[in-house]
Amino acid sequence: MRYAKPILILVCLFVTDARLAEAKPNILLIVSEDNGPELGCYGDRFARTPHLDQLAATGILFRRAFVPQAGCSQSRASFLTGLYPHQNGQIGLATWGFRLYRDDTPNLPRSLKEVDYRTGIIGKLHINPASAFPFDMHEIDSANFQRTELSEYASQAEKFINASEKPFFLSVNYPDAHRPWIAQVEGLPDKPQTREDVKVMEYMGIDSPAFRERVADHYNCMSRLDSLVGDLLAVLDQSGKSDSTIVIYIGDHGADMLRGKRTCYEGGLRIPMLIRWPGHITPQICDELVSTLDLMPTLLDAAGAVDVVGLPGAKLQPLFQPGVDSWRTHYCAEYHMHAAAPNYFPQRCIRGDRYKLIESLLPNTIHPDYDITLEKLQANKGGENHAANLDLDAVIAAARSEVRSAYALMRKPPRYQLYDLEEDPHEFRNLAGDPRYADVLSDLQKRLDQWRRETNDPLLDPQKLRKLTKEVRSVKKKSIGKKHAWKYPDYFLEAVSE
Repeated sequence: MRYAKPILILVCLFVTDARLAEAKPNILLIVSEDNGPELGCYGDRFARTPHLDQLAATGILFRRAFVPQAGCSQSRASFLTGLYPHQNGQIGLATWGFRLYRDDTPNLPRSLKEVDYRTGIIGKLHINPASAFPFDMHEIDSANFQRTELSEYASQAEKFINASEKPFFLSVNYPDAHRPWIAQVEGLPDKPQTREDVKVMEYMGIDSPAFRERVADHYNCMSRLDSLVGDLLAVLDQSGKSDSTIVIYIGDHGADMLRGKRTCYEGGLRIPMLIRWPGHITPQICDELVSTLDLMPTLLDAAGAVDVVGLPGAKLQPLFQPGVDSWRTHYCAEYHMHAAAPNYFPQRCIRGDRYKLIESLLPNTIHPDYDITLEKLQANKGGENHAANLDLDAVIAAARSEVRSAYALMRKPPRYQLYDLEEDPHEFRNLAGDPRYADVLSDLQKRLDQWRRETNDPLLDPQKLRKLTKEVRSVKKKSIGKKHAWKYPDYFLEAVSE
């Protein structure tokens, strides 16, 4: 009899642990490369994305979702840490040596492991140091821009999902729609679109047959992505775990087109964000301003993990049912660089429901990425149409006057750009100098400055801006950047000078 009580306790503990494990949702985070909301569910009439459209129909579609910075490493570090790039340190590409300030920065895999989650990642992480993210499993760790063995993404996911009944966090990162835009790989898509089937995205304001060839292959990448996501969701369904899994799909930032990736324009910052959580989300379309920064606090709460203090994002749970009473009225984002000197041009921005302000911290100087982007688009090296004749300077010169002015401003930005997104959703008409909008400009300037102070933006200090500018401009080649001992993680964290 002396052993009866301990045995009962052990049984009770086992049952309790099992129930707790069952109550914790699995988390499947799906990430694509270099695309905005070019999906059918977002109203894009050229997109062929039936699987993602179905995911949207069974969950919540965030119509106004954004990233903190339109760059690969920067965006990925932000949604995994819940911090802006200037807060976590990953202000540029990992392949150029940029990194987190601290190896012990709280992040999703670490926090979820603390509450007994299995953690895995398929595809690239692209953050330094990788050791800061303690995934239990990492497969296909290359960028895989040549799209080899694409069936392995679903195959590796199947192994991981079915390996245990413990709750899991799995991040699956696909190479599409990153450049080169390859029309067809392994029979996907089965019928590639051509330039006769599509039009150039409206936020670029230009058009030509040769440019439509690039855009057509971007859409072909999106169709292939959709097929691969369909395979992944089928694996989840076959595992029997769909009903207990939060499925999230996001793009890491906008398309690598003009006025997209590596900018603070809507074409760079706006992304698709879909979330399905059976029994917890009412299928709907949500128009509130949301961010990938909101994912970490949301998922920690859903998993019963300890909140990380000081995160700038918000839990999305109040939006899972229609009729939220209050939500953020403004959203802020930033840009530093992608590589180093080739596209360094620090900016900050803020937008509300209608108006948006972009502040350039090195105003009235040439933005080095402007010419580089044109050159890359004209070459499309490695893509199907790399030999097509495309003279973007001529295409821009043939555009309407407000578009030509917008490109001239993009090449040499003033300190402030102010846009009325209701009347000018593609940001072609800068209103910053119009006295009729002086009050709007002043309000957004104050709000942006307040955000920068609240989030401890190091570039508020002119001395730190000068230091960063000098350091970055001294590194012009990737081979040097990889070896460069970047000093900004030290002086960014120093006390701000008065």
